[in-house]
Amino acid sequence: MTHAAPETKIVDKKKIACDGGAGGHPRVWLTIPDETGWVECPYCDTRYVLGEAIEEAH
Repeated sequence: MTHAAPETKIVDKKKIACDGGAGGHPRVWLTIPDETGWVECPYCDTRYVLGEAIEEAH
């Protein structure tokens, strides 16, 4: 049995809220650290990537 890869979302703010979409889990507030440029939700594993981090990689 295979599992779908977690979703990746590009965001423009360092502080974001995740609720798993349509109330999939309790809302949690996440802060993207400067060191990584991304953070993963501890509930649904969605990865939030700061848009600036992508631009710097190119």
